[in-house]
Amino acid sequence: MFSNFSEFLLTLLLDMLIFVDMATKLLSTSCPACGLPMQTAAMACTACGVKIEGNFSETFFDRLTPEDQKFLEQYLLAGFSIKTLEQAGSLGYAAIRSRLDKLIANYKALTKMDAQKKAVLEQLRTDAISVAEAKEKLEKLSGG
Repeated sequence: MFSNFSEFLLTLLLDMLIFVDMATKLLSTSCPACGLPMQTAAMACTACGVKIEGNFSETFFDRLTPEDQKFLEQYLLAGFSIKTLEQAGSLGYAAIRSRLDKLIANYKALTKMDAQKKAVLEQLRTDAISVAEAKEKLEKLSGG
């Protein structure tokens, strides 16, 4: 799918990059009541006050912790060079490589989980399983 590691990360960042002002409070992507992922349902312009509501798509990048988002941003700004990132920060090569490997594994797990959730919903749509069965399967996939 990707010809090299840098292409993978560039695709990941370009598909999912959001600009976050670290001075503003970051929203959690998990429901404070049940812990399941939340979806953005409203947005507002702070300049003119226009508000819109609806179902907005989220990216895998939105599901990363603020620390992981910052790390990927630093890696992007370092030109996808572990050596440059190592020279600019306090982490060594092994720590940076380990963190990148963990992020890649998490990304792959998220895509796999989403595919499994879509399969459950398709089974529900075609009446292959009941609503209760679908709910149970989705909760298991979400760690609930």
